[in-house]
Amino acid sequence: MGKRRNDDDDDGTSGEDIAPLTDPVILPVEDHLDLHPFQPKEITSVVEEYLAQCLETGFREIRLIHGKGKGVQRNIIRSLLERHPAVESFHDAPLEAGGWGATIVILKTV
Repeated sequence: MGKRRNDDDDDGTSGEDIAPLTDPVILPVEDHLDLHPFQPKEITSVVEEYLAQCLETGFREIRLIHGKGKGVQRNIIRSLLERHPAVESFHDAPLEAGGWGATIVILKTV
């Protein structure tokens, strides 16, 4: 096994000097969204924007991956979905797709 370099990264920086991103990161819209990287306070705005993008893209069924944990993100998501006008229904994902750690959302057709 090779030694790990302790000096600069491949791009010539040490990794400590890299500033956090200030501009939004644009990702392709897929039929699932992993919410693990987001803080609970960000979940509502992220999911609302994702739902808008899914509607624009034409998805009918999507999966929101929130994890099992204590259920904080799951509760935030389910509360939002209950009142969102574009949501027809939602339920736990099948076991092979995350079980109660993910929510399947059926969107209304426009």
